[in-house]
Amino acid sequence: MRNTLRRAVPAAVGLLALTACGTEVPDGLIVTKPSAAPATAYSGPLKARTPERFAGDGPLEGGGAALLTLECAGRPHDAGSVADEGPGDEGAGSAAEALARQAADGSEEMPDRGYRVEARTGHRVLYSYDVAGRTRAAVIVAEDRRGWFAETYAGCDPSEFRARERDRLSILMWQDTRGRAVSTAKAVGWMGAEHCDWQSVEFVTLDRGDDGQWRGRQYLRDPEGVLADLDGLSSTYAKDVPLPADAVDTGYRRAGRELWLARDRSHAYVRDADGAVERWPGRKEPVGCK
Repeated sequence: MRNTLRRAVPAAVGLLALTACGTEVPDGLIVTKPSAAPATAYSGPLKARTPERFAGDGPLEGGGAALLTLECAGRPHDAGSVADEGPGDEGAGSAAEALARQAADGSEEMPDRGYRVEARTGHRVLYSYDVAGRTRAAVIVAEDRRGWFAETYAGCDPSEFRARERDRLSILMWQDTRGRAVSTAKAVGWMGAEHCDWQSVEFVTLDRGDDGQWRGRQYLRDPEGVLADLDGLSSTYAKDVPLPADAVDTGYRRAGRELWLARDRSHAYVRDADGAVERWPGRKEPVGCK
């Protein structure tokens, strides 16, 4: 439930943001007529410490007041602060431009459009991304002598976003057999980083845990053998292999593919819509690219 509405947010705020000069504000970043906004606007603080229950939680450290605005079905997924810019950094010319910068350069697991102005107090503006009348992501921008900056941000698990925003994320979301998005704590994929020449490698992590602590297992699709010599791999990548009779169906689906696991979870089998099967080696420790 929202706190009781303390003040009305001027409708013109969002309109002015769309006409600001300087940094380009993409179409769709800010909506002025949301279809499913919360019935009561957030009226809490726009500047606050990270709630104590999230203190020390790496993925949520620094989320501050943005975490207070969320109405997630599960735990918040991602949060942070970008308030430590150097004294010489130049801010944006408007609140909307600061949001545009954050959407373009900030977290890769936050929506990059569909925000609305939910609250404005003094030199801060709260932009909320809402689904089914609940805030699933938020960015708080603040103004100082340098201009406007995104101060804090926070988001629910991407599985709580609308499909059209999930499809624009850099991560690869999986679905269940009914086509519903699966929490990234259960399954999430991504393509390898270009700066490490891993762009041909597809990763998927299972059972990471909703607290962000590593306890799962990672699997790699590596058709070019980029990481074939990586220590700790359970096997090698192979295509056109038989699906073992004792393989376990995870129930996860993506782009017509089915994700199965070896009985001992040492490697994964991915079957496409034509019935062809690939073997992906597994690894107990996550692979990192610096």
